[in-house]
Amino acid sequence: MARPEELEKRLNLLVKFGGLISTETNITRLLEVIAGQVQEILNADRCSVFVLDRQTNELWSKVAQGMQHTEIRVPFGKGIVGNVGSSGQFINITDAYQDARFNRDLDMMTGYRTSSILAVPLKDVAGKIIGVFEAINKRAGVFDSDDEGILQLMGSLAASAIENAQLYESLSKSQLETIYRLAITAEYRDQQDTAIHLRHISEYSSLIAHGLGLPEREIENVRYASPLHDIGKVGIADAILLKPGKLTPEEFEEMKKHTLYGAKILCNAESSLLQIACKVAASHHEKFDGTGYPAKLKGGHIPVYARIVSVADVFDALCMPRVYKPKWDPEKARDYILAESDKAFDPAIVEAFERVYDDILKIYSATDGRTTIIPGITKELHRHNF
Repeated sequence: MARPEELEKRLNLLVKFGGLISTETNITRLLEVIAGQVQEILNADRCSVFVLDRQTNELWSKVAQGMQHTEIRVPFGKGIVGNVGSSGQFINITDAYQDARFNRDLDMMTGYRTSSILAVPLKDVAGKIIGVFEAINKRAGVFDSDDEGILQLMGSLAASAIENAQLYESLSKSQLETIYRLAITAEYRDQQDTAIHLRHISEYSSLIAHGLGLPEREIENVRYASPLHDIGKVGIADAILLKPGKLTPEEFEEMKKHTLYGAKILCNAESSLLQIACKVAASHHEKFDGTGYPAKLKGGHIPVYARIVSVADVFDALCMPRVYKPKWDPEKARDYILAESDKAFDPAIVEAFERVYDDILKIYSATDGRTTIIPGITKELHRHNF
C-alpha cells in the first residue's frame, strides 16, 4: 500500500497526465506522451500502448519503449496483451516466465528480461475495447492493487484522448485526400507523371521547410498545401497549356494567370491548410528580387511557404521531362538553383535546399508512380493509371 505522500504525488501526476493528453491530436505523439507518463507514475521500467486494429483483429504498438519504435502486432486473444484485449480484464503478473500466456520471443530477440507485468484494457464510452496498456518491470517490488487502480484510471482518461485523436486523424486524412484529388485535377491535364510530380513537390517542400528549421506543424502545412500550387491551371486553355513549343508573349501572359485563378479557387476558405495553399498558388512564381509574377512581390513580402515551394517546383520541373523540354540531370538543376540565389530564390531557402539535398536526391531516385502523399488511396490511383 502506497504512503499518503506517495498517493498525493501520484494524484498530482494524474492531473498533469489529464492536461497533457487532452490537447494532443496527433495519435503517435499522444501514445508517446501516454507511455512516458504511465512509466513515470507507476515507476515502471517500460510501458507500451497497444491500439486495436479492427480490420486485422490485432493490437498494434509503435510506442514500445526500448524497441526503437519498431511496430509490434499481437493477435487478439494471444499472449498477455491479447488476452487482456479479448477478456476486457486486467492482468497482474509477478513472474512473467511462470505464466503460460507470456511470449518470450521479444525478450530472446532483445536480450531483455521481463519479470512483472501489469496490463489493463482501454475501453471507449460504450465499453468496447480500443486498446491495452502494458507496464513492465516495476523498479521497486511488483505491481500492487494501488498500481492496478491508478492504471485503470489512466486508461479511462487515455481512451477518450485516443478516440479523439483517431477521429481527428480520420477527418484530416479525408481533407488531405480531397486536396490531393484537386491537385490531380489540375496537374493531370499537362503531364502523365502526376503522382510522381505531386509527391516530389510535397516531399521536397517539406524537406526544405525542415532544413529551414520551421516548426513541425508548419512543415506539415507546407507538405500538404504545396501540391495545390498549380490548381489554377484548370482555367488555362489546352492550346496554351499543352503547346509543345515556346509560348508567344501573349500566351505567356495568359499562362501567368494560373496563379490568379488558383488564388480565386482557394481564397476565403475556412480551412487553415487551404488558406496556406492559396498563398502558395498565388505567389510561387514570385521572385526574391521582385521580377516574378503576378504581383512582383519582393523578398520577405513573398509568403515563406511560396518561397519554399518555388525552389521545390523549379527543381522538379527541371528534372522532369515536359512537352516543351527534355529533363535535366539533378546536378545541373541543383547548380541552377544555387546560381539563382538572391535573384529568383530566397538565399535562406537555397541554403536549406542545400542542407537537405542528399535527401531530396534519394526521393528523386526512388520515384514510383504508385506512390501518393496520402495513405490509403494509392491502389485506386494506380488502378486509374494516375
